[in-house]
Amino acid sequence: MFYMNSNTSIALVVLLLATDAFAQVDESTPYSESIGGRISAEANTERAETIKLRNKTGDSDAGKEKSQLCQGCHGEFGDSTDPHIPKLAGQFGNYISKQVRNYQSGKRTHQIMNAMAATISDDDLVDVAAYFTSQNKMKGDGSIDNPPGRKLFLNNNISDIGLACINCHGERGQGLEPKISVFPVIGGQHKEYIRQQLINFRAGYRTNSPNGMMNRMAGPLTDAEIESLAEYVSQQPGSSAESIQTPVDHRDQTRKSRSK
Repeated sequence: MFYMNSNTSIALVVLLLATDAFAQVDESTPYSESIGGRISAEANTERAETIKLRNKTGDSDAGKEKSQLCQGCHGEFGDSTDPHIPKLAGQFGNYISKQVRNYQSGKRTHQIMNAMAATISDDDLVDVAAYFTSQNKMKGDGSIDNPPGRKLFLNNNISDIGLACINCHGERGQGLEPKISVFPVIGGQHKEYIRQQLINFRAGYRTNSPNGMMNRMAGPLTDAEIESLAEYVSQQPGSSAESIQTPVDHRDQTRKSRSK
């Protein structure tokens, strides 16, 4: 998954010989048989300065070369074709780096990713993250109307936190300001990946969100609600305008609607 340096033999052995490992996803969830793919790059639809804000330190040109192994699973431009492997296109660079470091430390577990993460240095990681960050943001096709999923995404009452998904992940799941990169871009992410991560958070298999926020958010969700929410988020097509925005407090809107 990462730059082919002297440590990469570990990763190659895992990829070439441990074929059974690909039956594992985050927290031991089955992969599908396909392991990603390469797609054509689309014309850049975001302003260059907007993309630059998502990456303040890394070298995306160097990251393209260093990410060759990553591309085998996540796609050449970060748009993976396997629904169980996350898209990385347009994700915040700091978020990508954090997840890899969590795999390195064992805070997040996955049979392939823990091995891959062990082969990359901090300097190379910044460049790899910059490469995927520099791509157009992931997006869905918006082909399915999902009012229940939309209601869940905007609902402040699905947990004891009193916040809605939109408060942290932004309108259509496109993220907040780049400086708030702790909350990832999720709009247009694969439905199956979102679904499985919500299940993992709910069950406590994944615990690396800030202050356990996602465990508390996912805890009360039923299987049907997770399915609906995952479908809604995955369908989000992004915005024709700049997709970076500041946090929105929908609690005021909820209070106003209830007072009418």
